[in-house]
Amino acid sequence: MKHYGKGALHPKINLIQSPYEILNNYHRLSISRPDDFWREQAKLVNWFEFPRNICDYSNPPFCYWFTDGKINLCFNAVDRHLTKRGQQNAIIFKSSETNSEEVYTFNQLHSCVQQFSKLLVANEVRKSDRVIIYMPMIPEAIFAMLACVRIGAIHSVVFGGFSANALALRIKDAEPTLIITCDAGMRNGRIINYKEIADHAQIQNEKERIKTLVVNRKLVSFEEKENDLIVERNTVSEQFNDKPIECVELKSTDPSYILYTSGTTGSPKGIQRDTGGYAVALAASMRLIYGCRPGEVFFCASDIGWVVGHSYLVYGPLINGCSTVLYEGLPTQPDSNIWWDIVENYSVSVMFTSPTAIRILKKENSHDDKKRNTKSLRSLFLAGEPLDTGTSSWVNEKLPLVTLIDNYWQTETGWPILSAQPGIQKTKIKPGSPSFPVFGYDLIFAENDKRATTKEKKGMLCLKAPLPPGSLQTIWKDDGRFLDTYFFKEKSNYFYKTFDFAEIDEEGYYYMLGRTDDVINVAGHRIGTREIEEALQLHELVAETAVIGVQDNIKGQVPLAFVVKKESEGFSEQDDHLVKEELEALITEELGRFAKPKKMYFVPNLPKTRSGKLLRRAIQAISEGKDPGDLTTIEDKNVLEPIKKILNS
Repeated sequence: MKHYGKGALHPKINLIQSPYEILNNYHRLSISRPDDFWREQAKLVNWFEFPRNICDYSNPPFCYWFTDGKINLCFNAVDRHLTKRGQQNAIIFKSSETNSEEVYTFNQLHSCVQQFSKLLVANEVRKSDRVIIYMPMIPEAIFAMLACVRIGAIHSVVFGGFSANALALRIKDAEPTLIITCDAGMRNGRIINYKEIADHAQIQNEKERIKTLVVNRKLVSFEEKENDLIVERNTVSEQFNDKPIECVELKSTDPSYILYTSGTTGSPKGIQRDTGGYAVALAASMRLIYGCRPGEVFFCASDIGWVVGHSYLVYGPLINGCSTVLYEGLPTQPDSNIWWDIVENYSVSVMFTSPTAIRILKKENSHDDKKRNTKSLRSLFLAGEPLDTGTSSWVNEKLPLVTLIDNYWQTETGWPILSAQPGIQKTKIKPGSPSFPVFGYDLIFAENDKRATTKEKKGMLCLKAPLPPGSLQTIWKDDGRFLDTYFFKEKSNYFYKTFDFAEIDEEGYYYMLGRTDDVINVAGHRIGTREIEEALQLHELVAETAVIGVQDNIKGQVPLAFVVKKESEGFSEQDDHLVKEELEALITEELGRFAKPKKMYFVPNLPKTRSGKLLRRAIQAISEGKDPGDLTTIEDKNVLEPIKKILNS
């Protein structure tokens, strides 16, 4: 196998005049000459057969990248680094739940992946078979993912916070040959019995019990069932001979994994990702967006069950030859400086988390110790929800030497749609903005499945097909749903709907205003609830907030605001009234009187998923007296009761 160049293709002509000429030219080149652009980026990874055919868009909107190329994700993430980086740290595992640390070099990672690959083969897992991985944040979860793609199996990692019912739905849809789980995980000191949950999910399966590989952490005792294979941590290597399992040569278009995301019909959508396009997109993004150099340490504080964990905890850093941090625990345990301790102890260069996680640290007065050494940290990337200026200001105060970069993307795209791209050109960062379109994405605004005029600076963000490498190929086993859910057609062009509302300012910076169903119409004024949240976050006493829209007989819709204060002790009813008046004045000043919430509630906490996203739909349902529905991803169900009581009072 050969490594083809550095993936640097620069335009020779000026395609657009702007303050950021290089960035705009680079983006324009990726849109006007996609084959040339992506052929060059493909040189960032190793191929068994380098592709001649770059993009097959003969059946729009389905797009297939590098169709005649042969590649393997595991080879690019592990094997290709063994010669030069064999002794370099590949995985740094830190668990604040079990108070343990483990470090795996690329050589050791290769050995562990070999053993897991042998386990898969011994259990009759073959190319294109599906493997469900239902695991906590432990190294074996990464070993299992890499072993799957090594032999050409398709993994489907299911977030550990899902219930047995949710897991059963995914098992039914994916039809796996094998399930990989463990005895238990821990969350804030509480045992989560993964094996028991997986067993309950299997009971709902009408077919024969699926083989289950159980990694025993020895946290709890469990019942061994028929077709169970139990392996102890760090003892797998004793079971097999030394004959290696080689990486399977896969077509670039072969699926690498399925990742399920929520669907409006209640049944989850299996996002199907390819192999070659995904590898190229991640390699390019690690250098041009995240700017993490080979040999440096990348800390992505996401769960492997989410797309951020797939792309930038596992595959992206490892493909780029970086060390990746795998963290099991809360950002506040044993104290709110645990993440900064990791940055200091392992010299983290680039970090990636969510705005909600940072707001939690802000509320807990994290990083108040001026002696803490975080000088290695160059960039902090945030994604998952819009970044408010209050949180942005807090980060800039606590980490003045760190560049804070907001980026926007989706499970479906697999990597950023909007972001600053310092690897191409350094640009001014505007708080609250994920900056500019990323190379490969041709963005437009739309409304009611119609492309907006070029004068429109606000609307639903859409992507003109073909989508760039790394984006979803389709929905697993359901091309029709893929088309019906995501695309509208105008003349001969297809457009992918993000279902997110956005606007663009006079300098070309984008701002995300929330989901399209979070855009409310107040007496004829269309406004994103995110805009109101942004105004509320400007107040020094506000830790976090959520705004929803409810029906109103006069105005059509009105906003309701739920606010968590940084400190609640010592506040009288009169104090709260004064704070509410100040918050209303802020909204009036920032947005206008029409945007003032009909009611404002101070609540102790807001409902969130374990990945840190606010569950606005749960607040919406409670406010309307409805059942909040499926709450399998909620971090703490007890958060809802105080909100109910406050609303009822």
